[in-house]
Amino acid sequence: MRIQIEATDIVTALDGVPVRVWHGTTERGVECLVYVHRLQVREQADRREFERDLKEMPVPRDLSTVPDILT
Repeated sequence: MRIQIEATDIVTALDGVPVRVWHGTTERGVECLVYVHRLQVREQADRREFERDLKEMPVPRDLSTVPDILT
């Protein structure tokens, strides 16, 4: 299965760990949510662009509850 995901500005707690909520769509068009705790770029990869994009992501001050963004 392949999923294309886009980050949201929503951060919540999952099992006591802060996670960013990403909105996803499968190859067949099924929408889903993805809860991401960490991202890592391979050691040999050029990380500059990845880190620049990641720093542009807003980080909420408080953990929020996840709204129903799929409806």
